[in-house]
Parts: sequence; C-alpha cells; structure tokens
Amino acid sequence: MPHSVFDLFKIGVGPSSSHTMGPMSAACAFTEQLREQGRLDGTDRVLAELYGSLALTGKGHGSDRAVLLGLAGKRPDGICPDEADRIVTGIRASHRIMLGGTHEIAFDEPNDLLFHQRERLSFHSNGMRFTAFNGAGAELLSGIWYSIGGGAIVAESDISGNAPPEGLVADVPYPFHSGEQLLAVADQAGLSIADLALRNELARIPEAEVRERLAAIRRTMSACIDRGMGQHGILPGGLHVRRRAPEVHRKLVERQERALSDPLTVIDWVNLWALAVNEENAAGGRVVTAPTNGAAGIVPAVLRYYERFVAGANDEGADRFLLTAAAIGSLFKENASISGAEVGCQGEVGVACSMAAAGLTAALGGSNGQIENAAEIGMEHNLGLTCDPVGGLVQVPCIERNAVGAIKAIEASRLALLGDGTHRVSLDQVIETMRKTGADMSAKYKETALGGLAVNVVEC
Repeated sequence: MPHSVFDLFKIGVGPSSSHTMGPMSAACAFTEQLREQGRLDGTDRVLAELYGSLALTGKGHGSDRAVLLGLAGKRPDGICPDEADRIVTGIRASHRIMLGGTHEIAFDEPNDLLFHQRERLSFHSNGMRFTAFNGAGAELLSGIWYSIGGGAIVAESDISGNAPPEGLVADVPYPFHSGEQLLAVADQAGLSIADLALRNELARIPEAEVRERLAAIRRTMSACIDRGMGQHGILPGGLHVRRRAPEVHRKLVERQERALSDPLTVIDWVNLWALAVNEENAAGGRVVTAPTNGAAGIVPAVLRYYERFVAGANDEGADRFLLTAAAIGSLFKENASISGAEVGCQGEVGVACSMAAAGLTAALGGSNGQIENAAEIGMEHNLGLTCDPVGGLVQVPCIERNAVGAIKAIEASRLALLGDGTHRVSLDQVIETMRKTGADMSAKYKETALGGLAVNVVEC
C-alpha cells in the first residue's frame, strides 16, 4: 500500500522531524493512553527515556523540548513556535508540567528526562520509553515508541501486531510497491502518476479536502520561505551560525535590473529559497516535512522555481508536483528509509532531491517514464551521503546541503526531460542500492554526531 501524500508532507515545527516532531507526537500519544485508560489523574510522575541517535543528538535537535511539549499535550501540527517557547520556559521555571494539558504534576527534568547515549533499543536508533508512576512509586503504564523518520512514529506494541503502519492508505484502487509496478499500474489505467496518487487519496477523503490540504501545504511552504528571507540574527544552539537568507535576498533584489545579463541568477534564487526554509527550521520555525525537516528546503525551493520561473505555472501544476513527489517518496519509505538515523542523509536530502526532481518533471508535463528517470537521477547522485551534523544541530552542513540538493533536483529533471524516459539504471535499483548502502554505513555517520564533519569541525 502506498503512503499518503499527507504522510510525506506534514506541517510541523523544526528543527527535526525525527528528533523533534516524532518525540513530541510520541509523548503526546503516551498521555492520551493514560487518559484513555483512566490513569492520567492518578499519575504523580512521568519518566521519559531517549535512546540511540535520539540520545546522542537529541538536545541539539530539540528532543528535550519536544518531549516536554508532548507531555503537555501538544502536537507538532497544532503549536506555534512562540507558544512552544512559553510552555517550555514555564515548565523549566516551575519544575511542574500540565500532563496532557489538564493534570499538573512535578517534573524534575534532570531526573525525569534521561538520555541513554550508549544504549539502543532493538527496532530503530530513534527509540524512546515513557513510564508513569503513582504517588506510591508504583508503575501505572509504560510504553516504547520509535521515531522512524519524517515525523512518523510507531509503538513497539504495533510492530508485530496487526496495526497498519502510520501513513499507509488502505484499500486503494491503484496499489504499488515498486517503481516498476507504479509505472505498470499507471500505464494500464492510462493515468499520470499524479492522477494515480490523487485517486488513491480519494479512497479515504473527498477531493475538495485533498485540494485544500495540498493548498495548506503549499501555503505553509511559501510562508516559511518568506519568513526565512526576513529574519536576521544568529541561529540557536551555540554554533553561532548567522542567518544568510536576508542578506542574499537583499543582494538579489538589488541585482534584479541586470539579472538578465547572468542567466545563472535563477540558481541564486533557488539557493536563497532553500536556505530560507532551513534557517527557519534550524530556529524551530513552522515547516513542512518534505519528507523530513532536515531536508525540508528542497521541495519548497524547487516548487517555487516552478511557480516563479516557468511560464504557465498554475495551482494544478503545483498539485501535480506534490502528488507525484509523494508517490516517489512513498517508494523510498516502503522499500528503504527516510531516516537519517537509519541510512544517513541519503535518506533525507537524497530522497527529497529525488521527490523534487520527479515533482518538477510532472509539473513540466513530463511522461511517467521521464518522471521515474528524474527520480532515479536525483537519488543516484546522493548515494552514500552521510548524516554528520556538527554539534548535533540541524545547521552545518544541513542548511547548505538543501540548497545544493534543490539545484541537483532541477538538473535531474532537465536531464530526464531531454530523454524519452528510457535509461539503464532503474529507480528500484537505486532505492535498493540506497538501502544496502545505509545498512553498510558505519553508525557514526547516521545522525549520531560521532563522525564526519561533526568531529572534524571545531564547534566554537
């Protein structure tokens, strides 16, 4: 079964889909379980424990804040950054938390939120355990969740059970599990990949709702770009990384009168839009996973390239872009991974580049074969990309990596459109190669900040 477009594109907050949005959702899910089982009001203490990659880079990725917010009953798609700051500040000042938003308990963060950096839970590197106790210290409820990438979570109790994985669209008219099958099903039905993806969405929600939710995703992406271009200052976290998007924007506006003398100015604008998004993400702003927060700038930058620089661009084309990109992202999520903690940054920036290349090709009227070719090119040249964030922050090299990934996506689309869709290496072969490369990759290159630039760049 394919993943929904709204599973690949989730509205939330930065800086990380797996380390911020996932833990927030899991903590909130735990409080909801307490409420459903009638144990919330009898809870006197909650212990939150983070493992593996979550423990190693959690504080740099805002996992501690995310857990506090989730325990307070907040979800990534329903909280604004300013409100989040107020809640976290209040919890830390009072040493108390309003569990589930209704039941106040003491919360001693050093003892109640633990980072087990040398331990990894069995299913995934992004594991976390929540345990509730009553006033006598007896355990009321305990549960393990995993943040599996793109803001998606799975409870350990569901892994071997019958619960469908989060984001899968059940009973769709056009199921597919591989690129080859996607092309075959679309060809047999006489549909574009975008139309096929749309009809699968319509199996569960009306078209008017699909269109409105797609429009909300586009509005959020666009607002993130615009806000990022106007925000000045130093990004949080201690690396002293200065926001560059406002100054780049100022220079490009000043150059507009002579822009035609340099046709590569278009590249500068795409770079700017990607930088703006990922600087907002690093600051904890509102972003859309595409398919993750660490790679959230690529799809919006390429989509805006289509909207601003392609003659005849319209809302229908933008929807085709997102629907097609999601269909391609679904293949990676089902057959490999979109988690940097599992396969390195090839699963984030690489997948985003592939999705954006496919989406742009579809918006430009490319055939299904050309779309699959563009997606293959986009990933092929990101194979082996490591996830090595300096200081555990989603800043260096993540922000620039999105700008480069956006340009790669446009190049992949243009290369594919110069051909007829036939090519030697298939998308399925590249996805399998990415999966195997991730399995072979040393753990220190998978969002642990224990290798690569993370140890070879002095933080101060």
